[in-house]
Amino acid sequence: MPSQLFKMKSSGLNCLKLNSIKLKQHLFYNVLRSASTGLGLWDLNMDNEMRHKIEDHWKDKIWSNKIKDNDSDKEKFYVLSMFPYPSGSLHMGHVRVYSISDAVSRFHKMKGKNVIHPMGWDAFGLPAENAAIERNVDPKEWTDSNIKNMKQQLNILGCDFDWEREFATCNPNYYRWTQELFLKLYDCGLAYQKKAFVNWDPVDKTVLADEQVDHDGKSWRSGAKVEKKLLRQWFIRTTAFAKSLFDGLDDPMLKEWRDIIKIQKHWIGDCNGTSMDFKLVCDLPDDHDKPDTFNIWTDKPEFIEHAKFIAVSRDNFLAKSQIHNFTGITTKYLNAKVINPFNNEELPIYYTNTMKFSKLRDNHVGIPGCSPADAEFCTDNGITFDEIEELSDEEIENRRKIVMERAKELKIGGYLVSATLRDWLISRQRYWGAPIPIINCDKCGSVPVPRDQLPVILPEKSSNSDSGIPNLRQATDWLKTSCPKCGGDATREADTMDTFVDSSWYFMRFIDPNNDNDVFSHDKAMKYLPVDLYIGGKEHAALHLYYARFMNHFLFTQGLLPTREPFKQLLVQGMIMGKSYRIKGSGKYLKENQVEKEGNNFIEKDSKLPVVVAWEKMSKSKYNGVDPMEMFNEYGSDATRLIILADVAPTSSRNWSNQTFPGIFNWQQRLWLSIRQLLISRKGVDVEEIKNTTPDTEKFIADNEYLFNSRNYYIKGVTFNIIGSQQLSVGISKMQGLTNSLRKVSLKCLTHSPEYERTLAAQIVMLAPLAPRFASELWSGFCSAPYHLVNDDLFIQRDKDVLEQKWPEVDSHYELDLDVIVNGAHIDTLKIPKYNIEKMSGENAAELALKSEAAKKYIKDRTIIGFKYQWDPDCDGKIQFQVSLKPSNLKIKNTM
Repeated sequence: MPSQLFKMKSSGLNCLKLNSIKLKQHLFYNVLRSASTGLGLWDLNMDNEMRHKIEDHWKDKIWSNKIKDNDSDKEKFYVLSMFPYPSGSLHMGHVRVYSISDAVSRFHKMKGKNVIHPMGWDAFGLPAENAAIERNVDPKEWTDSNIKNMKQQLNILGCDFDWEREFATCNPNYYRWTQELFLKLYDCGLAYQKKAFVNWDPVDKTVLADEQVDHDGKSWRSGAKVEKKLLRQWFIRTTAFAKSLFDGLDDPMLKEWRDIIKIQKHWIGDCNGTSMDFKLVCDLPDDHDKPDTFNIWTDKPEFIEHAKFIAVSRDNFLAKSQIHNFTGITTKYLNAKVINPFNNEELPIYYTNTMKFSKLRDNHVGIPGCSPADAEFCTDNGITFDEIEELSDEEIENRRKIVMERAKELKIGGYLVSATLRDWLISRQRYWGAPIPIINCDKCGSVPVPRDQLPVILPEKSSNSDSGIPNLRQATDWLKTSCPKCGGDATREADTMDTFVDSSWYFMRFIDPNNDNDVFSHDKAMKYLPVDLYIGGKEHAALHLYYARFMNHFLFTQGLLPTREPFKQLLVQGMIMGKSYRIKGSGKYLKENQVEKEGNNFIEKDSKLPVVVAWEKMSKSKYNGVDPMEMFNEYGSDATRLIILADVAPTSSRNWSNQTFPGIFNWQQRLWLSIRQLLISRKGVDVEEIKNTTPDTEKFIADNEYLFNSRNYYIKGVTFNIIGSQQLSVGISKMQGLTNSLRKVSLKCLTHSPEYERTLAAQIVMLAPLAPRFASELWSGFCSAPYHLVNDDLFIQRDKDVLEQKWPEVDSHYELDLDVIVNGAHIDTLKIPKYNIEKMSGENAAELALKSEAAKKYIKDRTIIGFKYQWDPDCDGKIQFQVSLKPSNLKIKNTM
């Protein structure tokens, strides 16, 4: 949108009458020009040209001095945004998530913490490989060029990342340790290979995990209809940690996970049974594809020795291979059996449409002694069975433990898991991925690559297959090797790992990215993990988060990590939505300039067909995307950051509209004018008279008190909105409220009041994490004022830039709220000076709250069962009482 639409009117403080300031126009400009500021252009208004001048001046001055590992006396704060796939250019979703993480990381630096704010690149995988094939370039060359471009854009955005921690997952220095983690899993029996029917993408020519196929049976990447194919593949036994992963979601450490806990619990499911791989015996022809094992699930493993048959649905591979027309068939023996390893009996396999199957399972273990339906099936099909003796709950539990332990010994399963959860299939038949560190020997079988031979490095470039899809099977020289056990001829594993393996542990490597001797330092892991705040999209709330949690749970059991869960607090940002136009009926998307409005409706200009207007996720194919570089080039990146953070909470979807821009531009102009007025009002004033004379007019006193209350109120509110509610948009709104307070006071207050300086300083300092370059210019103007009334304050350090200032704190005499809550009902709010509340014990707070008339009336003579007192130095306090429903003698018990 043309910048002329957003030109701001120049206006001074509402209460100031500039006409009364008897300065000639040329003197007015000379005053401003002579100020020792960053640019010294305070006579000009804040427009796009000025925004770009400011950003150009401060572009190399907003990076922090990195805190080194030896700063152990400082509290750590690890803020992490999900690292991107290097597509080559940022989109508005990137701008939103990285603006959030940068603002939060800068905030915590100003709070005096040892902040870790890393960035890296999720660089392996199909998108990069397919793009490279289309352009006939090496995937590494394509990826490296994209990383270079995106890194430059992130610097333009002003993100203060710890670039010394940077890595790309396609770098051997990284995937060498991905391979090490694979071998750790292998050593523990959690990485295994088996022949199974898997999801095959016919377009991308690779296997997909169940999680990467949508409800319509289509690939998440290519959109192709997935086929079933029998292959020997590598799996990670994530089911071994299913119960741990499910229970971990109730960890009190987790904050602001909200509905993500529900998503994860739904994904894992209730762990009320177990899955096991039984040996399959088929009477099918030898040339017919069949797996070696058959995976079953049962919620009655304690009675597995009494199993008599396996029933399968029409979706099972055995039913599909033998029955070509299911019409009229209710039950059929399928010439196949499984061997029950607990008694070595053969269990016949039947197709049936009369059995109820567990969700997402195509088979059922028939135990007639436990189920009338199973007993009826046995009777109908001539299967003999015995009754099961009745057992006590304790006996059932003991038998279940014995069966589960035996299954683990046999390495066939035996872990508590839901019917819906499967092990993680990680094999991919593509070139651009981390090689699986296994060597296949005809004599010794699958042998792990010795640790001193890691990394197994990808060949420089794989040959092309007939389909044009590269994979390691064509790298014949690379495949040839010798067996680490017998020394005979062998071949390397030709599959690469799913890229979710790379991203399942990257947050651990960031704490120690240059370690050449181990995955990461144990001492650093204990010091810097878990991640304090993890920021990313909801689309990763199931797969990536599940895999990352699994890897953390596993390494925790190995004694390598301090906590079971990897991420304390989540901030799941909403999508950026663009307005789309599509023809009603055909659904064809149109560009905005192809549409016109007719009355209250929209039509295509040429065909006059009706057009549906909707807010949808930004996409090039929908013509509703916005290029961040166009925003940067037009309005500057600081203004873009403020625009994308304002108005809408980070967790909510954002309908991108230029109608929201003027509010931010007006705010920037008001801040700009506040510095201008400060410089004008103090030029040519007798400094000694100002410093030695404090006005005692009623207006001055009222303004001073108003600014004191405003400053503390908004400091408290903005701080809470950043670290508590995660509502950065509300924080910006409160900062705008503080600007309004500054512009309401009199000229006398502006020139004579130390409180005005403190408030203006707090305003600029709180803006700095969100708009670091613009705030730096404002701060330079503030510090260049002709005289200062505040020199040694808690956070005004004029010899330092704004980003080096301490985050402003609430004054000790400011009254904070102590909310009194009884049985969940808010009944009173007590006003208590900060210096008192920060010294209070729980008992002190309880006694004070109980003196409240509202509390006395509400509680009366009922028993206080317990109470809990909470107080955060950055926020208000809360005292919560739990009282009995019936009157009794008054008692107090501290349950803190």
